[in-house]
Parts: sequence; C-alpha cells; structure tokens
Amino acid sequence: MDARQMKIKAAEAALNYVEDGMRLGIGTGSTAEEFVRLLAEKVAAGLKVEGVPTSERTARLCLELGVPLKSLDELPELDLTIDGADEVDGALRLIKGGGGALLREKIVAAASSRMIVIADESKVVPTLGAFALPVEVNPFGLTSTRIAIEKAAEKLGLSGELRLRGGDDEVFTTDGGHYIIDASFGRIPDAEALAIALNSIPGVVEHGLFINLATLAIIAGPAGARVIEAKH
Repeated sequence: MDARQMKIKAAEAALNYVEDGMRLGIGTGSTAEEFVRLLAEKVAAGLKVEGVPTSERTARLCLELGVPLKSLDELPELDLTIDGADEVDGALRLIKGGGGALLREKIVAAASSRMIVIADESKVVPTLGAFALPVEVNPFGLTSTRIAIEKAAEKLGLSGELRLRGGDDEVFTTDGGHYIIDASFGRIPDAEALAIALNSIPGVVEHGLFINLATLAIIAGPAGARVIEAKH
C-alpha cells in the first residue's frame, strides 16, 4: 500500500463518523483532500452536510466537487472537524501547518465539538519536533519576532534554524496575509510550555502546536486503519 492509498484508507474510516445533517469543519492538505473527494461522493448520493473549509484551497476543491459550504460566521459552532496532521504523538498532540493553513485550521478545530485527525503511519512520533514547527507571524516587526522566538526557545533548551518560508525573495503568505517561520527545534519535550511561550510573543499570530484539540486519530498503515483516542 503506497502513501496515497494509506491516506485514502484513513479518510474512508473517518467518513464513518460523519452523520447526516452535520456541521463539518474540513481540513487542508493531501490527506484532507482525499477525505473531501470521498465526502463529495456521499453528498452526491444524498448525504446532507454543511462544511466550513480551513483554507481557500480546500474551499475551491469542495466547490468543484459539490460539497456545500458555509462560512464560520454562518456556522460558528461545528459538530466535527476532520483534518490531517504533520505529526501526531500518543497523547494526540499535533504539529500542523505544513500546508500553511494553521491559523484557520486551529480556529475551526476550536469551534468544533470534536476533531478527528487522519494520517498515515509516517506521521506518528514518540515526541513532537522532527517536523519543523510552523509559526505564523505578522509581517510587521518580523526580525524582532524572530529574535523573540529564538529567546523563548532557548529558555526551554531548544535551538535550531528559524527559516522564513519561501525565503526573502518569494516569501510565502498565508490566506490571512501573514508569514510563516518554520522552526527546526528537533525534539520538543514540553510542547505545552513552548505553546505558552510562543503565545506570549506579540508578533506571533498562531503556532502549529495543536494541544487538547484532537479527540481521535485514525492512523492508516499497510495493515489497515487503527484508532488512537485522546487520554484527556
């Protein structure tokens, strides 16, 4: 089973949690897109859902495939969000934001009663941090914010390259008009402490540590899909 087939398996398993009439947060990224394709087939067959997309890219795909969409202002409380992850640990702490949609993804997840993560086995880690942590920042005061992130990380014993996504010449800009700094800290032994430290920096809009948001993870491997449930 190749990587795409595993993503499809996870997305198929997640569909079992979608019920008629649900208000659904719809994630961003390659695994979430497989879910959108399968969801669209169910909608075409008569399933009634209203979706809130976490990115312009996801919105375009949903509209193209006929999945009904509303804004989060129209549906401010959601039943379920289904989204991918760049890393997930055994306590369902996540790193997200590889696709650049972390702010909207976190807002939608927080507005949902439940969040289900769909991923393949390669995303499961004992400790977060092998994947560079995306930190969404305001373009104003970028250098000051970068220094503040470095200092906050140092206090927690973390160091590593802080790279502006896209580089100075072709800087990546999020749907919200912000930049992303990818922080290669390596192993992050205390994700909660790092989240608090990053939240205290004025130039940081949001970060890719998703803690106490996911309630369930569906992890697909060569043998099929397995479920990890949150302990909290």
